[in-house]
Amino acid sequence: MRITRHYLTVDGRRVHYRRAGKGPPLLMVHQSPRSSAEYEALMAQWGAYFTCIAPDTPGFGQSDPLAKADPDIDDYADAVAAFARALGLKRTAAYGFHSGGIILVNALKRHPELFSGLAVGGYAIWTPQEMAIFGDRYLPPFLPSSYGEHLPWLWHRIMEQSWFFPWFDLRAETRLPGAHDDPARVHAIVMEMLDAGDAYRAGYGAVLRAPRDIPPVDAVTPPVLISAYDGDPLQAHIDRLGAMPAGWLAQKVATPAEHQAVSLAFLRENAGPPVEHFAEDTDAGFIAVQSDGFDGLIHWRGTEMRLTVHAPGSEAALTDTQDSIVIDLPGHGLSSGWLGEAPTVRAKWQQVADAAARHLGVAPATLPNAPPGDPAALFPDLSPDRHGAYLTTAWSIVRARQFFAPWYEVRAANALPFDSATITPDKLALEHRALIRATAARAFATALQSGE
Repeated sequence: MRITRHYLTVDGRRVHYRRAGKGPPLLMVHQSPRSSAEYEALMAQWGAYFTCIAPDTPGFGQSDPLAKADPDIDDYADAVAAFARALGLKRTAAYGFHSGGIILVNALKRHPELFSGLAVGGYAIWTPQEMAIFGDRYLPPFLPSSYGEHLPWLWHRIMEQSWFFPWFDLRAETRLPGAHDDPARVHAIVMEMLDAGDAYRAGYGAVLRAPRDIPPVDAVTPPVLISAYDGDPLQAHIDRLGAMPAGWLAQKVATPAEHQAVSLAFLRENAGPPVEHFAEDTDAGFIAVQSDGFDGLIHWRGTEMRLTVHAPGSEAALTDTQDSIVIDLPGHGLSSGWLGEAPTVRAKWQQVADAAARHLGVAPATLPNAPPGDPAALFPDLSPDRHGAYLTTAWSIVRARQFFAPWYEVRAANALPFDSATITPDKLALEHRALIRATAARAFATALQSGE
C-alpha cells in the first residue's frame, strides 16, 4: 500500500502529513520526539479499513513549530484540531501512542465534536516526584556545536532510552526489558531529532507538563480505549487512571500486536463518516514518479515554471527557489530511494528529473556539473553503525568542505576562500543533515562524471 505525503498550511504554519488507505478517516498522532514516519508500518496495515492520516505535530518531522514562545498542551491539542478541520475532517476516529495519545485526549476534551472515538497506547499519570525528575533532566537543550560535539550525545541518548527509563536514570530499577542496540532503529529517531532540533523541548515539554485530568465520570464524551502492553513503562499507569466516564475503557495486554489489535477493533466500531476530498498545498509536496529503476515519491517545492536540481549530497531545502521549482532527486532529501542500487549512468538520473518536470508541468532541468574529485572519497559510506561514528564523520566532511575542494585534499592548492561569519553551527547542521540523507550521492556524482 502506497503512503503519500502532503503539505497543508494551517493558520500560516506549514503542516506535513502522510496518508494511506481507503474508508473512513483515522487521524494518527505520533509520540514525541518522533514524526509521522513512525506510523508507516501501521498505516500499511490499517489502511485496509481506514484512510489513515498522520500529521507531523508542530516542530517535529517536516511541520513548522508553533509561533508561541512557550506553548502548552492546549496549544498542541488546538493545532491538531485546526489541522483536522483544515483538512476537511468533520468527525473522525483517532489513534495516538504515548505523548500522541496525551495530545489527542486533550484535543478530544476541547473539541469533542471532531471525534467519533479515540484509541490510546499508554497514558501517563506521573507522580509529583516523577514530574520533578523529568523537569530537571529529561529535556536538555539540543543545539549544534561547531565541531559536532552534540552528535555523540544524541546517538547515545537515543540508544540508551531503550535501556533505561528515564534514559538518564542508571539504576537496576529503571532498566527496560526491551533494550536493543539496533543502528537502524536508533538512526530513525536520530534523524527525527535532527529535524526538530531544540524545538523538541517545546513539544515534548508541553506533553510532560500537561495535567493528567481524565474527564469526570459524568462527562459526556466520545468513547476512548486506553491500553498498554507488557514491557511498556506506562502499563503500570493503567492502575493510576481511576474512575472514567461512560464509554471509556482501560486494559493491560500482553504484546504490542495485541495492543494494536484491540485498538483497531475499537476504532472500527467507532469510525466516523467518510471524507471525499483532503486539502493540501499547491506550492510544495510530493509526486509519484515512475522511471527506469525508480518508483516512488519525489519531493518538490516552488512555484515557477522551470525545474532546478541540486548537486550530489545536497537537497531542495538548500537550493534557491526564487525562479524555479526544486526537486529532491532519488536518494536525496525527502524523496524516495532507488528500487535497487543507485545507478551510475547519467541518463537514468535525467529520466527521473524529466518525469518530474512533466508531472509538474514545468520546463525540464539540466543536471548540475560533476563535482571535482573522486566520488568514493567525496561521499564515503555513511551507513548507520553501532557506535554512531557515521554522524561525526559526516560533520567532519561538511566542515572540511567549507575550506577545501575536494574536501579530502587539505593543502594550499585546494584552499577555498571563505567568510568565517557564515560558517555557523546552524548552517553546518543543515548541510550535515542533507549529507546523511543523501544515500545515493556517490552514485549521482559518478553518473555526472561519466557523462553517459
